[in-house]
Amino acid sequence: MRRNSLPPLRTLPRNPAPTHHIHVPTLHYTTMTQVHPHPPTPLSTMSSNQEINNARFSKEALEWDSNKKHVESTQKTLEAIKSYVPAFKEGRNKDLDVLEIGCGTGLLSFMLAPHVRSLIGVDTASGMISAFDTKLADLETDRPNLCAVNHFLTNPDEHELQSAAALLATQRGEAASPPYAYRFDLIVSHLTLHHIPSMAAILETMSKCLKPGGVVALTDYEDFGSEAVPFHPVSKRPGVERHGIKRAEMEELLLGTGFNEVRVEEAFVLRKEVDAENGKPAREMDFPFLMCFGVKS
Repeated sequence: MRRNSLPPLRTLPRNPAPTHHIHVPTLHYTTMTQVHPHPPTPLSTMSSNQEINNARFSKEALEWDSNKKHVESTQKTLEAIKSYVPAFKEGRNKDLDVLEIGCGTGLLSFMLAPHVRSLIGVDTASGMISAFDTKLADLETDRPNLCAVNHFLTNPDEHELQSAAALLATQRGEAASPPYAYRFDLIVSHLTLHHIPSMAAILETMSKCLKPGGVVALTDYEDFGSEAVPFHPVSKRPGVERHGIKRAEMEELLLGTGFNEVRVEEAFVLRKEVDAENGKPAREMDFPFLMCFGVKS
């Protein structure tokens, strides 16, 4: 039997006074964002699949973390990140400022945050961000090193992302004044790429968000043909842009975006049950997950 896996990237309109866009207790996001306002990104920039995804993932958010396979794949992703990203091997991981694309409820975010300097999660499903915020509020600290932004990211200088980075910088005692130009050392994304309409566009955005020498470490299940389709049950296939990611295609896209030291290879395998379909019974299948790694020159 063969293999496959899970979740995506999503969107919400922006409020001109977004006290809810960025979520760091004891800080005043409204004051920071009003310093450098920008017009909102129109919802028309989102594809119909993204709108379907937003609705689906907002609905599923409350029970997302209780799915054992979600947790298992995320734990394996964390170990893969530690294995592939040089800063972890070299003991420099506590200097990393991390951006997570498609953070969802923060399942990976809250596992990774204790190992890095800061982490900002971006997601377009409002329900997922609400679940993230609930977990953030439960932390036993009033100075967390992570936060979430409910936003459709297309440019690193958008005020939602920059204000979030400024807030976390302030939290750790750094001076922060506009105009901001924060960039990141590491970008991660788990089970999101198969929901992205334009892979080339999101990789270009990621590259622009990185510092020189910054890295991407992106994980998703592999498209190994028609057998990969059952990764999602039929009811959850609307909104899926592709049934996994292809090794050769991802390598070509990363190189074409200007990344160096590109590696696209199997990082781990997730065994999960798939539904009965097309005359085949319900059964367990192995789904390989690829690590897509690259360094910005």
